[in-house]
Amino acid sequence: MDVAVGIVAQRDDERAQELAATLIEALECLGEHEQATVSVVVDDASGDAVDAPAVPVASMADRDLVVSIGGDGTLLFVAREIGTTPILGVNLGEVGFLNAVAPADARDIVTDLVAALRETGSLEGRTLSRLEATGDGDWTLEPALNEIVVHGPRRGHGGGVTVETRIGGDCYAASHADGVLVATPTGSTAYNLSEGGPLVHPETDALIVTQMAAAESMPPLVVDPDTELTISVSGADTAYVISDGRNRRRLEPPATVTVSLAPDPVRLVGPEGNFVTSLEKLD
Repeated sequence: MDVAVGIVAQRDDERAQELAATLIEALECLGEHEQATVSVVVDDASGDAVDAPAVPVASMADRDLVVSIGGDGTLLFVAREIGTTPILGVNLGEVGFLNAVAPADARDIVTDLVAALRETGSLEGRTLSRLEATGDGDWTLEPALNEIVVHGPRRGHGGGVTVETRIGGDCYAASHADGVLVATPTGSTAYNLSEGGPLVHPETDALIVTQMAAAESMPPLVVDPDTELTISVSGADTAYVISDGRNRRRLEPPATVTVSLAPDPVRLVGPEGNFVTSLEKLD
């Protein structure tokens, strides 16, 4: 079968662009050797630096494989744009929980994956759950791979909000706080950790609820992913719900946000990183 590949290089990163060019050359050689078509496009931000057709990342959703070159932030961006399309992460960052492939190994791993895809028509991998927030007025925020945050007008003194968190309909915590964070296991090492939440192994089927600077705090809580989670805010003129630190919606308290699993998980392919070893790189 013919194979369509997308490559996204970390913005304005010369190393990422050079590696993208190396992968394009390798895939073109593979196609010639196998007498098959391997179609490659790059993200439009890299088009001037890399000799390949350039398209918006969102249009790579119909590709058979997308290679993300950069840190975890680059992969989060790619995942937001392409949905369930298989992603391979090449790590140029410091930790690389999501990007398991070292740059030196990228050429061999990418060509092996494309060859396997040609032979079998599919790729083995793992799925990562995403979260979505919904609320009054039938709105739904863009899915989050790491976390959903509900907070007041701003962080810090004088910027909090009264927050009530319900787990399966029962009140778990009610307090004046900066906000509440609901994380996936993937996101346990990110914002959740900085707010005092627990580390959770990525293969655990769970969600983490962590208060943010609450006046009357409860310990972080790990719950089943199918648990009904509602977060109500009041006592402020404005509040916000934010997905992965990027997509946000303004709330007008009193307001209630429901956080649940999104219907479409992220699909990662290729080698898996060592979670425990990666923890040693955390500050």
